[in-house]
Amino acid sequence: NILKLLAISSLFIFPYKFCRFIGRLRNHIISKRFCFLSHNLSSNVYIEYPFYIVGHKNIHCDDFSSRAGLRLECIEQYGDQAFQPNLLIGNNVSFNFRCHIGVIDKVVIGNNVLVGSNVLITDHNHGRNNLSDIELAPQIRELCSKGPVIIEDNVWIGENVSILSDVKVGRNSIIGANSVVIRNVPAYSVVAGSPARVIKYLNDNSIEVR
Repeated sequence: NILKLLAISSLFIFPYKFCRFIGRLRNHIISKRFCFLSHNLSSNVYIEYPFYIVGHKNIHCDDFSSRAGLRLECIEQYGDQAFQPNLLIGNNVSFNFRCHIGVIDKVVIGNNVLVGSNVLITDHNHGRNNLSDIELAPQIRELCSKGPVIIEDNVWIGENVSILSDVKVGRNSIIGANSVVIRNVPAYSVVAGSPARVIKYLNDNSIEVR
């Protein structure tokens, strides 16, 4: 009875509309703080709380929004290693829930990019996958990058996708859910799988690639 009474009273003391308003207000304030810390004062950014950001000064953005759980890591120092990471985010970019971008070299996300939930975009690994590194505990292996990640304009990235280092995703392409992208994605294509491969081209009337 006490719990029911508390639940009913909370509807009047803290109604959902009021809670949503407070949440949006908080998000706007912390989004402006992100723009200030990353020196992108003219940018239009909206990030839902909670989020985790490292290396604000290495992030350059124009216009993006994110649902809760965004994790942006521009890593300048790892053990004895020093890096100069660079994360570029274009116009009209939308991240869904729990997206993670890790940078020690360079990650570029173009304009009009839609990113599903639980997506990993990273330009580096722990170790070089050789015998000497494999014998070390993963957390003490050096971070290494094979090359930058470039995502061009008008790309749609599905849920649970991983995009790894030294990859270029061509414009107007689609990456299917649960894909692991380890090689370049042609423009105007649909890729899927682990590792991802082309299953269809979008710039002609071709059927699915077998």
